[in-house]
Amino acid sequence: MKSKALKWLTTAPVAVALAVSLAACGSGSAQPSGSPTDALAGSDQQTLDKYTTKDVTPLDKIDKSKLGLITDGTLRVGTLSDAPPNIFIDPSGKFTGYDNELLRAIGGKMGLKVEFASTDFSALLSQVKNKQFDVGSSSISTTDKRRETVGFTNGYDFGYMAVVTKSDAKVKGFADLKDGVRIGVVQGTVQDDYVTNTLKLEPVRFPDYNTVYANVKSGQVDAWVAPSQQATGQVKEGDNTKIAEKVVNTQNFTAYAVNKDNQPLIDALNAGLDAVIADGTWTKLTAQWYTDRPTAKEQTPQGWKPGSKAVQVTAK
Repeated sequence: MKSKALKWLTTAPVAVALAVSLAACGSGSAQPSGSPTDALAGSDQQTLDKYTTKDVTPLDKIDKSKLGLITDGTLRVGTLSDAPPNIFIDPSGKFTGYDNELLRAIGGKMGLKVEFASTDFSALLSQVKNKQFDVGSSSISTTDKRRETVGFTNGYDFGYMAVVTKSDAKVKGFADLKDGVRIGVVQGTVQDDYVTNTLKLEPVRFPDYNTVYANVKSGQVDAWVAPSQQATGQVKEGDNTKIAEKVVNTQNFTAYAVNKDNQPLIDALNAGLDAVIADGTWTKLTAQWYTDRPTAKEQTPQGWKPGSKAVQVTAK
């Protein structure tokens, strides 16, 4: 992190602790998620289609002995613990959320046990690359830069980007993100990339969603550029915060990360994903976890749909 971004932190104990934690991650300077990308530009379906598969291998043709799993019969999954409604730990200690419950359903179609472990987002892709995890589950946007590190399944979600502020903040939305505004992001995310490379601004980078939101509440940052799902999960009545603006973002679909040399596992997960789309599980879970997406129109904006090109989305 650049010195000018840290100057104001010296009076804030939470932020000082954060600066130490970021240094421990081995990233002392900006490490955005990819090349310059306007994450609010919308969806270019032709671009997405160069990655989305035409169809999938039938589930009954998948050879589970060829999946290259760390432990036979088990998907070992790296995920986050603090990002509801997508990826979090519930009060009983269970890893849950939209992304993880969908992956459990996919694993069930494949006849595999699914085991989750918590990690930081900034480390997740390298851990998948190094085969510490079979799969990364963390609402991961599939940028071209990230594809240099890992492979991805077909898409299972799109997203929104949001601006989170204090209730009385002068920042009202994306148009107010200018030089002099203290903008928080989670390190290594698409939002980090957007602020750094598209807006050409230096954000304050945090290791996780809880910490960046705490710094919004305390006034240490003026705004948090966030995935809308995580913003919705963090902003609570009585916190004196709000989602100032959110904009649909389907430029890069959301998918599960897999070691890019493990094509058999990618193919198997794609087959499982198509199966849970075809039987209505995807639709049911989407409506359950995203209460603002009760209908097909909200679930498949701008012509986007999950899974392979061949699968049809089934109503719940």
